[in-house]
Amino acid sequence: MTFKTPVVGKIDETITGTTNTVTGKDLIALGFEQGREIAPALKTVNELGLSGADLVAWVAQNKPAPRIRLNLEASNAEEQDNLDKVRATMDVLMQTPTLRAGAVMPDACPAGPEGTIPVGGVVAAENAIHPGMHSADICCSVMVTEFKDADPKSSLDAVHKATHFGPGGRANGQRYSMSMDLYDAFRENMFLSDKKILRAAIEHMGTQGDGNHFAFVGTSKVNGTTCLVTHHGSRGPGAGLYKLGMRVAERFRKERTTGVLKQNAWIPFDTPEGVAYWDALQLIRKWTKANHNCLHQATAEFADVSVEERFWNEHNFVFKDGDIFWHAKGATPVNVDFLPDTNGLQIVPLNMAEPVLLIRAEVNDRNLGFAPHGAGRNMSRSAHKRAKAGKTDAEIFSEETKAIDARFFCGRTDISELPSAYKNATEVRRQMDHFGLAEVVDEIMPYGSIMAGDWEHDAPWKVKAREKHAKKPDESAL
Repeated sequence: MTFKTPVVGKIDETITGTTNTVTGKDLIALGFEQGREIAPALKTVNELGLSGADLVAWVAQNKPAPRIRLNLEASNAEEQDNLDKVRATMDVLMQTPTLRAGAVMPDACPAGPEGTIPVGGVVAAENAIHPGMHSADICCSVMVTEFKDADPKSSLDAVHKATHFGPGGRANGQRYSMSMDLYDAFRENMFLSDKKILRAAIEHMGTQGDGNHFAFVGTSKVNGTTCLVTHHGSRGPGAGLYKLGMRVAERFRKERTTGVLKQNAWIPFDTPEGVAYWDALQLIRKWTKANHNCLHQATAEFADVSVEERFWNEHNFVFKDGDIFWHAKGATPVNVDFLPDTNGLQIVPLNMAEPVLLIRAEVNDRNLGFAPHGAGRNMSRSAHKRAKAGKTDAEIFSEETKAIDARFFCGRTDISELPSAYKNATEVRRQMDHFGLAEVVDEIMPYGSIMAGDWEHDAPWKVKAREKHAKKPDESAL
């Protein structure tokens, strides 16, 4: 780090750091953040004999930019609680020795124990890939297809026919084809050659899973065309890669580090494992894009419509810039250098009743090359369900989906995916504009959407648990 020439001024002996040796605590009190910049700064100021006003002026000129750009505000107690938890987890996370910078987006919310990268979090790691910082849902991503001559209802009906939600893959005879060139590339990679991953790569093509993944149909506000938007990740292949990557990262953590949280273990890039893992991530990216593509193309064929344009971007991924690896956990990249197949527009969905935003942005000191990936949550799924106690799922569904054609693939409503489960979309957009993260250039106005729904309600283990509970005697009657 190169420091500027100190400014000479009148000495004020009441200011921290006078004639005594300047300490790290002194620099932190004057605005330095904890980190590797402290040691060389201490060496410089003590060699120069700085104190008082001279020290204050030197720190003002030389302190590094904040390691964490907090693009998140709170307007009520619930949001403040969320913000406090996000700040706390980022403070612990940034103590990981590989990390050089971080940012938090307006959709941020905790995603695990303190020290875990939050949803809406971005971090830059030097010469290291942290599997836990892209999560098990590797390359979770969004694709848009604009149709030339389609109407929303027939498009939603068509994607309903084309897609598959829920656990596992497709049955034999109902599968989409995987490129054999891509399959062969999987087989040649030390991570992706795993038999379970190879099988999942075939069976899960054309599936979207569950949770917050969706198929959404709406109309472009700018030109009136019908658009299909899909949201899902790399399914079984990505989950398998994550598991193996965490296993290798844990080995390096035990061999090379002390005091690093297990979820923040990393694979050094300058190792055979690091290179192979990076290559595996790129192959998973290709698989995930193909997964989106097959659903979009099948929808176009079922609806008998033609395609005007198609584009996509990921938000649970790692992006390389020299020896710096940018990890985005639920953050949309806007740096076009990270997106080899972008058209310049990025995609930010909010909730099923709100528009999908099409955005454009330049890299700046606030966004670090990223924007929000959605609306995020202020409370967990279970907490949201508890907050809705007293109303039936049918009543909640009716209230929150009046203006849209909302469908759940399994036939059961999942109220934790209805609009009220998410942050206020207007507020997320306001903060995105307030912090200069991105500009909205179009909106896909909602017609309807499909999500997995509460498929677990009828899962064998849930049915068995209910039957077991029903056989227990009613203790209140004793």
